[in-house]
Amino acid sequence: MKPFALLLLTALVSLSAFTGFAFAQEATTAKSADTGSMKLVGAGLAFGLAACGAGIGLGYVGSAGLAVISENPALQSKVFIFIGMVESIAIYGIVMMFIILGQ
Repeated sequence: MKPFALLLLTALVSLSAFTGFAFAQEATTAKSADTGSMKLVGAGLAFGLAACGAGIGLGYVGSAGLAVISENPALQSKVFIFIGMVESIAIYGIVMMFIILGQ
């Protein structure tokens, strides 16, 4: 039930970003306002899904890594390499977020 509630909350927050923005200083058309909100939705999804995937992967890799280190401490450096590979997914999400917002 908890993942369904999280998915529902994510969908609700994502749909609330479809509303346009009003700026008093400049004249905007409806198309440019929709494009801006879609950029925010895309950037949020890029970072949010990457961070969620990295968190789930880090849970699996971290628990398996702790089990390996407890049996053989010499493999600690290899476990850190795998953890770094999982964390790089979140970094790619941040990079994509900045690319989307910079356009």
